[in-house]
Amino acid sequence: MENGKEESYQVVVEGGQGEIVEKKSRFIATVQPVESEEEAAAFIEMTKKKYWDATHNCSAFVVGNGALLTRCSDDGEPSGTAGRPMLEVLLGEKIRNAAVVVTRYFGGTLLGTGGLVRAYSQAVKEGLKNCRLGILRAGVRLSVGTDYNGIGKILYLLGSRGIEPLKSEYTDKVTLELLFPAVWKEMLVKELTEATAGRAVIEVLEEVNYIDKES
Repeated sequence: MENGKEESYQVVVEGGQGEIVEKKSRFIATVQPVESEEEAAAFIEMTKKKYWDATHNCSAFVVGNGALLTRCSDDGEPSGTAGRPMLEVLLGEKIRNAAVVVTRYFGGTLLGTGGLVRAYSQAVKEGLKNCRLGILRAGVRLSVGTDYNGIGKILYLLGSRGIEPLKSEYTDKVTLELLFPAVWKEMLVKELTEATAGRAVIEVLEEVNYIDKES
C-alpha cells in the first residue's frame, strides 16, 4: 500500500443474500456493491424499507481504495455487537466498495453480547458466499510491436508470466495489446526489451483498474 492506496483488493461484482438462524432469530444479510457514501446510504435505506417489519436492520459499508471511508450502525442492538463486527468482516476479507445490511427478526431468546457479535459476523460471511467477488487491480495497458523474429520470445515470456494478450494483430509486423498489474510495468518493459534486443516498440496506452479474476 502506498499513500493509503492498495495495489489490489476484493470487490463485489454482483451482490447477494445469505441467511442464518440463531436461537430462532433470523439474520438475513444483503450485500451490494457501492461506489460512494450516497450509494451506500440509498441502499441501506431501501433495504430498511423492504424489511420494515424487522426488529433491527444493522449496516456497514466500506468505500474507497485503502478503505478511506467506513461507517457502521447497530440500529438499536447493544453498542458494538452488530455494525462493528459486520464492518470487521468486510475489512478482514479486504473487500472495498461494498455495503451490507443484516436484518434481524427476533426469535424470543436473548443471545448476549458474544452471541450477537458471532451471529452478525456469520450472517455477513454467509451473504458474501452468495456474491460474485473479483480482485480489482491497478493495471497498465501496453502495446508491443515486434517483427516476426521476436514474437516467439515475447509470447514465451508472457506465457511464463501468465499474461494473455488482449489483442493480437499480424500484418507486416506483430502488434500485441497487453493488460497486467501496474507493479509489473518496469520489470516487464525491461524483459521485453531484452528479449528482442531492443527491437520491440513498447507504448504505455493507459493506467487502468481492472478485475483480474472472479469467484
